Amino acid sequence: MKKAKQLLALVMALTMVFLLTGCGSSSADTSTEGEYQTIELSMAVNGTNTQIDARVAEYFADLVEERSGGSVTIAVFPNDELAGGSASRGIEMIASGSTDLAAYATCTLAVIDEMLPVATIPWSFDDYAEAREVIDSTGCEYYAERLSAKGMTYLGSFHNGFRQITNSKREIHSPDDLKNLKIRVPGSVVYMGFFTALGADPTSMNWSEVFTAIQQGTIDGQENGVSITSSAKMYEVQDYLTMWNYSYESDLFIANTSTWESLNENTRELLQECATEACNWGRDTLEAEESETLEMFEEAGMTITYLTDEEKAVFADAIAEWKQSMIEYFGEDACAAFNITA
Repeated sequence: MKKAKQLLALVMALTMVFLLTGCGSSSADTSTEGEYQTIELSMAVNGTNTQIDARVAEYFADLVEERSGGSVTIAVFPNDELAGGSASRGIEMIASGSTDLAAYATCTLAVIDEMLPVATIPWSFDDYAEAREVIDSTGCEYYAERLSAKGMTYLGSFHNGFRQITNSKREIHSPDDLKNLKIRVPGSVVYMGFFTALGADPTSMNWSEVFTAIQQGTIDGQENGVSITSSAKMYEVQDYLTMWNYSYESDLFIANTSTWESLNENTRELLQECATEACNWGRDTLEAEESETLEMFEEAGMTITYLTDEEKAVFADAIAEWKQSMIEYFGEDACAAFNITA
């Protein structure tokens, strides 16, 4: 009987050792033996490999791996691969913690907070320098507060770009030139409302469908930044580009808050440092490449129209009443964060 009891005790002890070893095995990915945790984080972006969001993410990943000595690595997933190509699903995943890091345009993030795209109100910024200054002073605080309420931590912002318009019908110099043009826009209250106010026919559709829709004549054009217009090869199917900087769009670099708070202080500091540097690199890169891209468009046969200040003023007057309604929609505090006035 005594030997039986001893054998039973030995079996139970071995079982406990096995269970404890098994329960502890998942912590290997986040060990803290050294300055930084040994961990791999996932990062989702909506753009293709050539678009600025994916390039910023890859630049960030390279910085993190180099400066952590390989302890911290970032797996970048372009085209919302983790979410089956759906940006809306991708945003749900970063909010829930299924994805650790992400970068999305504010108009896309509107699916979780319709107040985030306030800075897309037309002609809020005169140029990239002003956008940078405002966002990095008061705008970032607004973004951080809104995202925090949704379980996400704001790490930085970079240019998605000033939005321009392309079409297959004609040059655009005045509001009359937009009448009845079928223009693809993101499903945003700002973009839909803006083109409706100018008499165009805005249509929301998945970005992946736009090129074919233009080829088939289902729509006449699209609006986007120069960089995205280039990476999507719109110059192959659109004859006219109007440069009017009508709306500035920002990509927000974010982390799931639970994931962020689970990291040790050194790792968080490293990631924040690299995110800030990557965002500024993305801004500089997009600005520097725009003029070269426009030259390429012209060589490809596009007609580029640069609106004068007087022509822009006509458009601004035409949407004045609607713009005031947008200011009221987003509210005084939101608009004040970005120096937006009627």
